[in-house]
Amino acid sequence: MATLRPFRALRPNPADAAKIAAVPYDVVSTDEARALADGNPLSFLRVSRAELELPPDHDPYAADVYERAAKNFAALKKRALVVEEQPSLYLYRLTMGAHVQTGIAACYSIDEYDRDVIKKHERTRRDKEDDRTRHMIALGAQTGPVFLTYRAVDAVDSVAARATAGTPLIDFEATDGVRHTIWRVGGTDRDALVAAFSGIPALYIADGHHRAASAARARGEMRDRGLSGTTLGDGADASTMLAVAFPHDQVQILPYNRIVKDLGGFDSDAFMKAVRDRFDVAPGSPAPAERGEIAMYFNGSWQTLRLETRDSRRPNTEPRTTNFELGTLNLEPRTLNPDVISTLDVTTLQDHLLGPVLKIADVRTDKRVDFVGGARGTGALQQLVDSGQAAVAFSLYPVSVADLMAVSDAGGIMPPKSTWFEPKLRDGLLSHVI
Repeated sequence: MATLRPFRALRPNPADAAKIAAVPYDVVSTDEARALADGNPLSFLRVSRAELELPPDHDPYAADVYERAAKNFAALKKRALVVEEQPSLYLYRLTMGAHVQTGIAACYSIDEYDRDVIKKHERTRRDKEDDRTRHMIALGAQTGPVFLTYRAVDAVDSVAARATAGTPLIDFEATDGVRHTIWRVGGTDRDALVAAFSGIPALYIADGHHRAASAARARGEMRDRGLSGTTLGDGADASTMLAVAFPHDQVQILPYNRIVKDLGGFDSDAFMKAVRDRFDVAPGSPAPAERGEIAMYFNGSWQTLRLETRDSRRPNTEPRTTNFELGTLNLEPRTLNPDVISTLDVTTLQDHLLGPVLKIADVRTDKRVDFVGGARGTGALQQLVDSGQAAVAFSLYPVSVADLMAVSDAGGIMPPKSTWFEPKLRDGLLSHVI
């Protein structure tokens, strides 16, 4: 069962929150981070991406980058951050247009992460774990929350509705139009949320696998060095990780689209013939209307691709046993019904076009393919092709939360770059001192 732990958050003065809050460290390049922080000395990017203050050719993983991050964090704490007096929970609401989602910000058990009560669906890379582990230890804090989801529970919803009727602690609209609203929850409502969560059987990492894995590694390294344990006395130390958990019926997944920079030696006619050999192709729109459709932008027009129904084109539906490797964790082999993974449109695109036609075997490492989050819209795909930066683009129908949970429950791995959660949490609004 899931455990919620109240904590004494390190958070901005409300008047400075909008200036401090920053996009997640891993959704921007160093150049983009530098541009976003320009002219804003309070930007949390100066902590999460401290290399932006160093020369452009500087190694972002050099020791002095983490030293700079710790220095900037210390300065920010003196200037614009405060520590809460009492351990609390927090309700964090994201509003993007008509979409609204409200999650519980708290400390969550790393032991439960290890035991798969907090479930994973993505492989992690050791180099990325190294970076955030070093960052957490250098700062003595977790400064960017993991994004979790769970199957909605009425008892949690009712407390959240009551608590959010009050005056928020922080409330602002970011430059991208997303509104961020945070309420502090103490007393009986805090205790009611803790009790309600104790009946939730599982949590699911939606976004932030590397943050979670790094929190687990930081715990071990701090223990080995004798550093583990917060000085705040709230019981939420390095054995927990900062996260915000949203009910599944409020989470929004957008497509994670693809562009390919060249046709792998094909000319236009040969490429289209290879596509038609594998798919039913018809003129279409930029966004697929339903699951089972893939929109392709090529030679100035959008086409709709549907996998042909001949027996030779149908995916294998026999259960298969796979050893799923999750970063530094190895799970026992389990049987996974491939209907969940093999029928995802991202799998269809990879198995029937990117792999066999364009010879892109691994989208995580092949430099010929790139990814465009659904928040940028299909216009970004079209512009990249029209400008010559890409040869072809693919727009996908979004994966569902039910798909993600089914794969996670089976101990499986979602296809790489298959989910784009939007809106995203901001770094620097709630930090957990470890």
